[in-house]
Amino acid sequence: MAVTSYTQEFTTPIAPSRMFKALILDSHNLMPKIVPQGIKSIEFLQGDGGAGSIKQTNFAEGGHLKYLKHRIDAIDTENLVCKYTLIEGGVIFDKIESVAYEVKFEVANAGGCVCKMISEYHTKAGAELKEEDIKQGKDKAMGLYKVVEEYLLANPTVYG
Repeated sequence: MAVTSYTQEFTTPIAPSRMFKALILDSHNLMPKIVPQGIKSIEFLQGDGGAGSIKQTNFAEGGHLKYLKHRIDAIDTENLVCKYTLIEGGVIFDKIESVAYEVKFEVANAGGCVCKMISEYHTKAGAELKEEDIKQGKDKAMGLYKVVEEYLLANPTVYG
């Protein structure tokens, strides 16, 4: 099994605590509300959102994925850090055993925050992970971050 790591970050004018609450703590309520064309529902199959919880994201009909399952490995609400692992999800699992993520929200120098994500792709023996496969997932994640940013900018009291 090979491990391939990628790091990405983006800056937003939204405070770190608001981004953390929206994207990590309350994503199961927020995402189906603001992107119903893409995400049908997010439900906890096990736990209540703390470490050890398993969360399933159900996608809207017509997409190439039906669902993804994530396990929350660690959540630090004080330091605004979440570690979680993609453990199941259809097509991508023909090449991948799992994907481990660490997401951190830090105060940006000019205000707002810097969202930093490290992704570790654990591929199956003999499988080759192409850059375009990774890029597609990264682009979708960035798209969701931008939708959340726009929602929070338009609703300044939400998650305040």
